[in-house]
Amino acid sequence: MSRTPAHPSRVVVIGAGIVGCSLADELTARGWTEVTVLEQGPLPAPGGSTSHAPGLVFRTGPSKTMTEFAAYTVEKFGALEVDGLSCFNQVGGLEIATTEARWADLHRKAGLAASWGVRGELLSPQQCKQLWPLLDETRLYGGFHTPDDGLARAVPACRAQIARAESRGARFLERHTVTGIEREGGRVTGVVTDRGTFPADHVVSAAGFWGPVIGAMAGVDVPLLPLAHQYATTEPLPELAGVNDPGEASKPILRFQDRDLYFREHHDRLGIGSYAHRPMPVDPFTVPAFDEAPVMPSSLPFTEDDFAPSWQDSVGLLPALADSRVAEGFNGVFSFTPDGMPVLGESRELRGFWLAEAVWVTHSAGVAKAVAEWMTDGRPGCDIHECDLYRFEDAQRSPAYIADRGAQSFIEVYDVIHPLQPMEQPRPLRTSPFYPRQQELGAYFLEAGGWERPHWYEANAPLAEGLTLPERDAWSARYWSPIAAAEARATREKVALYDMTPLRRLEVTGPGALAFLQRMTSNNLAKKPGAVTYTLLLDETGGIRSDLTVARLAPDRFQVGANSASDLDWLLRHASEGGPSRSSEAESGGVQIRDITSGTCCIGVWGPLARDLVQPLTRDDFSHQAFGYFRAKQTHLGHVPVTAMRLSYVGELGWELYTTADLGLRLWDTLWEAGQEHGVIAAGRSAFNSLRLEKGYRSWGHDMTTEHDPYEAGVGFAVRPAKGDFLGRDALEGRSEETAARKLTCLTLDDPEAVVLGKEPVHAPTLDSARAGGAPTGNPVGYVTSAAYGYTLGRGIAYAWLPAAAASPGTPVHIEYFGEKIPATVAQEPLFDPQMERIRT
Repeated sequence: MSRTPAHPSRVVVIGAGIVGCSLADELTARGWTEVTVLEQGPLPAPGGSTSHAPGLVFRTGPSKTMTEFAAYTVEKFGALEVDGLSCFNQVGGLEIATTEARWADLHRKAGLAASWGVRGELLSPQQCKQLWPLLDETRLYGGFHTPDDGLARAVPACRAQIARAESRGARFLERHTVTGIEREGGRVTGVVTDRGTFPADHVVSAAGFWGPVIGAMAGVDVPLLPLAHQYATTEPLPELAGVNDPGEASKPILRFQDRDLYFREHHDRLGIGSYAHRPMPVDPFTVPAFDEAPVMPSSLPFTEDDFAPSWQDSVGLLPALADSRVAEGFNGVFSFTPDGMPVLGESRELRGFWLAEAVWVTHSAGVAKAVAEWMTDGRPGCDIHECDLYRFEDAQRSPAYIADRGAQSFIEVYDVIHPLQPMEQPRPLRTSPFYPRQQELGAYFLEAGGWERPHWYEANAPLAEGLTLPERDAWSARYWSPIAAAEARATREKVALYDMTPLRRLEVTGPGALAFLQRMTSNNLAKKPGAVTYTLLLDETGGIRSDLTVARLAPDRFQVGANSASDLDWLLRHASEGGPSRSSEAESGGVQIRDITSGTCCIGVWGPLARDLVQPLTRDDFSHQAFGYFRAKQTHLGHVPVTAMRLSYVGELGWELYTTADLGLRLWDTLWEAGQEHGVIAAGRSAFNSLRLEKGYRSWGHDMTTEHDPYEAGVGFAVRPAKGDFLGRDALEGRSEETAARKLTCLTLDDPEAVVLGKEPVHAPTLDSARAGGAPTGNPVGYVTSAAYGYTLGRGIAYAWLPAAAASPGTPVHIEYFGEKIPATVAQEPLFDPQMERIRT
């Protein structure tokens, strides 16, 4: 998104830790050779987190993006050598379970590894003992072994990449402390240090836990919290004497997550890392300089009392430690964000100023590659929406929020986290105007984006009595209730109110509004006022950045239903044509963009009796002939002015009803009172998700991302090349559903009692995922994106990315759920009401 200068881009990278060094290497490899890396400490070990990092690289986790980052780190560092030694020691990884819950979680993790292409195997306690003879195997349920993981040698990796980048023209300047960021006209122009000023077209903050300090100089918030993490080294152990000569380590990295511990060898000693202690936040503005620090800035004094319980847990797992003790230790500083993910991207407030922060060694090379691609090509080569700088809401950027949730991220590093599990504090933070009524109805709230979101209502429990539903395992039963089935049924049979307030709403106005939105989106919006259009935001390669509903409320006024704060950022950047925009509003070229989410609210009124409920409240005609599907109308319901849109994300007749926040409670009460004679209920997100999957409606960020084009994702109907030029149009030329090599595919589970949740690997028995035309390998061919039980259909539904050869209706597949292969079948979509008769009535 940066404007490319006329001359070759001058880049200044702040920080020569593993991220800064990797980025300089990636940039210079792509031809950007005017790269200067500034470091306040001495090279190659300047005293930040890289200098003390234990170097653990485990690739498997819930995030496909983070797994890809780690996989590239393994690949790159494995190919680097310093002094004849590889910068990556592929000793493997071993995670062990001492509880039933962890053993179940390792089965789930094995499924994630398979989904993301990581080689791994579940082991018995005896097999774990063979890999780690010091273990007391009698305590184990088993383990998960990933043989291709291992130890990154971070400082040597820095040395190797410094040498390569310098050979291409980059320069690395040690002992240069940054004191300011120069800017002009909303763009960065240089970096000021205690030893001179360095002109720049792009500045990248890769300063680690000093990121907030650099950000403050640039006027850019960096939402991370530095925290200390304990690491100790034992005395020499006789059991390790001579075992690792001449190497430093030969056994897999051992993770004892039930006690928040990990272990790695240092020749004849063991290193022990602990997350079991209290959070120890560090103020980055008070960290001493390298020469003023007792050891180095990132190494704080070891607090023995905090480590004492961890030592006892270590001895219990590894009895050989009973005759040893801690020889030395330190509290090392690392960066944590509110959601535990990195912070990447270019600032909108200061163009040319980039962040590559809150990145651990594990993901360092992968992050550097993505940022380098972003800077040189205009987009990263993989989906990074989970790491985007603008993913956080304004309410999530306060120092108090960052401190609370950063500390919680530290606590949860090794916890078993359910995909629906909300963080506990600070809650409630954002509530809709309907919140008091929802509480009265016994809403069970989960949280997303700071919003309290009802997932079901205890008031509906009587409706669930007598329903026959599959018995759920402990994992799928968490954050679920059979009440969701009753709410889905009531939506299909009568009418329900859904709180849609947390969905982002933007207002785009001005004489240039239509032309701007036509240029930015894939569908044709040149329709009469009152039209609503489903459309896509695409990037330059045709990848799906988001999906939108755009209502034309007047010739020069549009209401846009978006997905995230990143959508607003994307539109603001393009609307301002490269100029600065500091707020959630932009005005340029006759276009104004305003985020109206917080000042408005929305109720979805859906079900076959929706018209019976709404029509008596208004003088306007809500019949199908007068108010057709995908139409909008401004009207009044009782005393409340509303914008009504004939949309349905659950596959039933109904409307989305919008009003201002001050009138929200009155709107709810008006609808609730009028709906009593029709059996109206309030329904939550759990039922909503089931109903939308029965209709085959996609969820951006789960089912499709920038890595997918519209034809692969099954939303090619929202692309209208004939309307004229729009962003991504050229890239889609020649593509179609027929040419797609992979497809987002609907699956139904053969066993009506079976349930899956998402991100599980999918196997196609007749298809070889590794060699065309060969024998089946047993490797997964794809992975599940969204899943839910279809209460109307009476069986589980899953959407999955599969190769086109496996995506034909009727094809048998297996979904691997906690180690069990559950039979499923590719289905023709939509599963429910394919003729759209219930919506268009």
